[in-house]
Amino acid sequence: MKRVITYGTFDLLHFGHINLLKRAKDLGDCLVVGLSTDEFNELKGKKSYFSYEKREYMLESVKYVDEVVKESSWEQKIEDIKKYNINVFVMGDDWEGKFDYLKEYCEVVYLSRTEGISTTEIKENLRCG
Repeated sequence: MKRVITYGTFDLLHFGHINLLKRAKDLGDCLVVGLSTDEFNELKGKKSYFSYEKREYMLESVKYVDEVVKESSWEQKIEDIKKYNINVFVMGDDWEGKFDYLKEYCEVVYLSRTEGISTTEIKENLRCG
């Protein structure tokens, strides 16, 4: 069984997120999603609209997601790859190169972003009305 992992905040879940999750799942048989905790988001300077529990509930409802795990720090990725027997690590190409150090543990794939959508854009549009 080929196991894939990706990470993110997945706030204001939208079709760009779903597209990423589908494409990540297409790379293997099982998709694990590391979901940033509220505390980790705070350390990253991010504020989510939805709590961790609600974001977890939404992700668990997506048919491409097989398991959701807590992402509490940048450093846990190697541990997660080993713990969950991961074969492929996936991130959006806006992170290209940042996680190349994981190549000694598994395949690293950067997927292109979905054009015309981002959480930041949604928040800006809502703010400007």
